[in-house]
Amino acid sequence: MPRRTSYRHGTPNWVELQTPNQEAAKSFYGRLFGWEFEDRPMPQGPTYSMAVKNGGIVAGIASQAPDRAARDVPPRWNTHFAVDDVDASAARVEVAGGRLLTAPFDVADAGRMAFAADPTGVSVGLWQAGKHIGATVVNEPGTFIWSELMTADHDAALPFYEQVLGLTTTTVDLGGSPFTGFTVGEDMIGGIIPPQREGVEHRWIVYFSVAGVEEIARRVEELGGTVVHGPISTPVGPLAALRDPQGGAFSVWAFNGPTK
Repeated sequence: MPRRTSYRHGTPNWVELQTPNQEAAKSFYGRLFGWEFEDRPMPQGPTYSMAVKNGGIVAGIASQAPDRAARDVPPRWNTHFAVDDVDASAARVEVAGGRLLTAPFDVADAGRMAFAADPTGVSVGLWQAGKHIGATVVNEPGTFIWSELMTADHDAALPFYEQVLGLTTTTVDLGGSPFTGFTVGEDMIGGIIPPQREGVEHRWIVYFSVAGVEEIARRVEELGGTVVHGPISTPVGPLAALRDPQGGAFSVWAFNGPTK
């Protein structure tokens, strides 16, 4: 079982759903992935739900900010990256062509965080761990396994992530097609892809590990969600793009390679 006790700087360490219907989302993902929840009151804010599986924390579900809910902004899965010094990373955001959406602030003793938008408008979280390192169980069915940046402007995005998070890139052959991955040292920790069709929101796509993609896709529809596309086969395992009943987009992947 892949257990985590720490994350290297620049590694995705936490995924969080912001949704207008927190209880409905908990019911959907709980039944889909077998998650249980620990609800934690937040200082000067609503309750934050920690998803738990196999004795570890795997993801978060939070209420959407009232202004976003009032504008009918769809739910969104956000990816957070571990940083050694969030203030230093945040200071590089605008220099690298991005926008600092939320200045660094303490989340009690859990850690210190900031939110930014890269030059292509995609939001990204920066997390300096205190007592909360991020997900403690990953890369197994029902837990986070991968994040992938979908943007049309790779030339603008890549330097931003290099300057703010220290990420580098490598291109590999994936079944006859080139694939660009973000790397920390020798480890590939995420990917970058162009939009698959017109009108798709540019974002960090969150993938959850599953044992069987077809079974999960059927289950999503039974629970009121939507299969956007897939299952499709890839050289590293089948995957599918899905939406929860409130419209939150996420993906699942039956990865067939080694995990750490």
